[in-house]
Amino acid sequence: MTPPAPGPELAEAIRAGRHIVAAAVLAVLWAAEGVAPMFPARSRRVGHAINNLALAALNTALAFCAAAVILHATEWSREHRAGLLHWVGGPEWVRWILAMVLLDCWQYWWHRFNHRVHFLWRFHAVHHADADMDVTTGVRFHTIEIALSLLARIAVLSLLGLTVPQLVLYEALSLPVILFHHANINLPGPVDRSLRWLVVTPWMHVVHHSRLQPETDSNYSSFLSVWDRLFGSYRLRDRPKEVSLGLDGWQEAEWRGFAGMLLRPLRRRQGN
Repeated sequence: MTPPAPGPELAEAIRAGRHIVAAAVLAVLWAAEGVAPMFPARSRRVGHAINNLALAALNTALAFCAAAVILHATEWSREHRAGLLHWVGGPEWVRWILAMVLLDCWQYWWHRFNHRVHFLWRFHAVHHADADMDVTTGVRFHTIEIALSLLARIAVLSLLGLTVPQLVLYEALSLPVILFHHANINLPGPVDRSLRWLVVTPWMHVVHHSRLQPETDSNYSSFLSVWDRLFGSYRLRDRPKEVSLGLDGWQEAEWRGFAGMLLRPLRRRQGN
């Protein structure tokens, strides 16, 4: 017999909490960046944040439209017991932990594909082009990248047998960490070192945003840091403040605004 689906009220409760927590974390980190930044002398912080958050708002609207499709795919997987987690026995909490781990592993590989496949990189480059990386960079992604990610996620959720509440919980846990490791904050070395045994930290992720390609092609983890160690893509700098951020060919003023971020990947000829 197919087990009953987790109640939609659970997903809604987690989703509401996720938005509140994410907004609070973003606000606190953005304020902290003004007090103790890793990279000082940042200008136009407000305008930079408005552009990045406007792109995030567009992507949120797209994700909202895709929610019904995701729900249908996960329900089909549950009813037909077609996904991996539907075959796992034992306590329910075991499936929830496995759901978090498997989804985070998928996020690692999807991120890595975005660097290795040229078509995907065209859009993912919008995220890496931010030479003024701060907490708002954590939600700066091209809308086509988000659309492609949603399509891939629908297939993966069905194959893994994840439920919508599990997906929403993963996002509630991972989004604050994503905002944290993009933040332009100067953590003491021992604090960062201790935290990155479990999650991705600013010292770890700033290397991923380097202009040097061998560094850009490292540290793909989004939430748990274990994947880079496990799959051989872990890399650090002794002096992370010396990392040069951004991408060559993207720093003209016309590409830094909202419209420029959307249009730049659609150009036929591209630099980086």
